[in-house]
Amino acid sequence: MAARVLVVDDIPANVRLLEAKLMAEYFEVISATDGPSALEVVESEMPDIILLDIMMPGMDGYEVCTKLKANPKTRHIPVVMVTALSDPNDRVRGLEAGADDFLTKPLNDVALFSRVRSLVRLKMMTDELRVRQEASAQFNQNSNNQFDEQINTENAAILVVESSELNAGKIASELVEQEHTVSVVNNSEKAMQIAKDQSFDLMIISLSLGGEDGLRLCSHFRASDDTRHVPILLVIEDENLDQLAKGLDIGVTDYLIKPVDLNELRARCKTQIKRRRYHDRLSTMLQQSVAMAYTDPLTGVFNRRYMNAHLDRSIMEIAQTAKPVSVLIFDIDHFKSVNDTYGHACGDDVLKELSGRVKGSMRDFDMLARYGGEEFVVVMPNTAEEQALSIAERVRKGVNNQDFRLASTTLAGEENLKLSVSVSVGVATTRNPMEMADELLSRADRALYSAKNQGRNRVMSA
Repeated sequence: MAARVLVVDDIPANVRLLEAKLMAEYFEVISATDGPSALEVVESEMPDIILLDIMMPGMDGYEVCTKLKANPKTRHIPVVMVTALSDPNDRVRGLEAGADDFLTKPLNDVALFSRVRSLVRLKMMTDELRVRQEASAQFNQNSNNQFDEQINTENAAILVVESSELNAGKIASELVEQEHTVSVVNNSEKAMQIAKDQSFDLMIISLSLGGEDGLRLCSHFRASDDTRHVPILLVIEDENLDQLAKGLDIGVTDYLIKPVDLNELRARCKTQIKRRRYHDRLSTMLQQSVAMAYTDPLTGVFNRRYMNAHLDRSIMEIAQTAKPVSVLIFDIDHFKSVNDTYGHACGDDVLKELSGRVKGSMRDFDMLARYGGEEFVVVMPNTAEEQALSIAERVRKGVNNQDFRLASTTLAGEENLKLSVSVSVGVATTRNPMEMADELLSRADRALYSAKNQGRNRVMSA
């Protein structure tokens, strides 16, 4: 995963070491040697994540982090404090300043890279929601952009999954004292059952569950629609740190090391609850903003008006992120014959099922819109041409590999008819923040017609 990392450290040798390690993993690295210059670099470069030393002359890392989190423009950039300090109180102070994590030198490379990738992935999803909300706000004068102010972290519903009665009691008592509602279970089966019946703001899961694999439970929750966005705090033994990287890769959002420090528990829970509620608030506001004005009433996907605004903003973001934006344009091959042969009601069935299938082939931060008639567009931020072509091929196969079932009665009076459907797809990519959305779409449209001219049911790029 490509990402721009800011390394802040007053010791040049430390900066060079981290630069070498990160660049070897294909991260883009920028640096600063003190607090004030770090704040300037963040404002001008807008990195994806910040690795911040604490012990610096003048303005220390705690103060830098506090200032970053107080600035609406930079508060959503993840901050990982990297330091030789190892006392739990130092970790808690960093977390209370707004840091997302606290790594102690000498760094474990696997843990570092996994943490960076995990936090960048979370930021990318949140940024995409924010871009969509801002795009919808262009057309909605009643929209309130202060949605990230005053996020309440009290009275959270928390699930604790721990096989040790002693450890579970210690964690639950502390959380209840903080006036949260806590449910405690001691195995995976009970955890999955209670998660079906209740909604949680946070899950705290022990890696070891009396012989069960806690990571498998984490993976289950990440794969489930109902719990996909619930933060997971993994509790691990110090000797199991090698499994942390795997946990972060499958979607664990944070971790605690046993024996659990209660101050650190409080701080990490507060951070994760705030992130969950921020995500929920953002999602709700987005749904309210676009549900009526910017969605296609037949398919439920975004309409052309909203897509144009969203694509404009995504291209403008290239100036800050330096990351490419790709689009797919596709339409149904020989769709007119579907309407002429079976009727427009059956044609509508095809459009609705098509939308559902394509959504299943996309990533969470991609956007699907109906462009007009049987033509659709997918906007894909942070996506180079090669990856866009791969997604386009997945979309094509997802449509063509299984027949469509027509729920409506056809012109001939038939019901539940099965129909083979294919799409032709055009792909275009830009790295130029000055390119107009219409120009990018035109290139994708030319690629679409190339696909049709070469026999349909295929993907072409411009």
